[in-house]
Amino acid sequence: MKSFCTFAFLFLLSCSAFAQQDYVSRYEGFAGYTYFTAPNFNLVQRGFNVSGGVNLNSWLTVGGDYSWFNGHSDITVGELTPAIQAQLVPLLPLLGPDPKLPFDATTYTFTVGPQFNYRKIKWMTLFVRPVLVGLHETATLNATSPVLALAIQALAPGGTKTDLQPGYGVGGGIDLGIGRHLGLHITADYVHVNLFSNLLAEARSGVRVSVGPTFKFGRNVANLH
Repeated sequence: MKSFCTFAFLFLLSCSAFAQQDYVSRYEGFAGYTYFTAPNFNLVQRGFNVSGGVNLNSWLTVGGDYSWFNGHSDITVGELTPAIQAQLVPLLPLLGPDPKLPFDATTYTFTVGPQFNYRKIKWMTLFVRPVLVGLHETATLNATSPVLALAIQALAPGGTKTDLQPGYGVGGGIDLGIGRHLGLHITADYVHVNLFSNLLAEARSGVRVSVGPTFKFGRNVANLH
């Protein structure tokens, strides 16, 4: 194991010394599959992600992205605020020992921020990024019984709740070079948003993973510092 780590370290040093990237495009765009999970609400969503950025120099990019997700899960009574739980007290004996309210969720995210790039390896770019997030979600509660229908009316008259909230996140990833103007983009972001604060007792923390092609075009900024 020690010899392998030594070899990997020397390999990266050699890549850094002799194979730095000689072309860094002014503009980059990405479109691909994305997966978003919020473990504290047992929610998994899938969709697509598009992004664009401007490389100010070889190490700094500014840009933003847009994502769309769809998925479903359920809410337990314990995940609701104390005030909402109090409204449901008369119905709890009828809901059973472990009542759950199923829902479908459609979510949109908007992020913006800087990205810091490491381009000392010719065929690979590593990056990290802090982001500001805007998250919009529409949740549709599903009544699977007459009692659940009554509970849903207490939570969301009409059966639908919509919210838009700001948040923050941090992420990173890798771009693997396929050609001068094409790469494979893989990234993961941690996101924290206090969504449906009048309904849910906890804020949402989640992880978004995206993968797909990235397109590079425009003049070379590799020598800008």
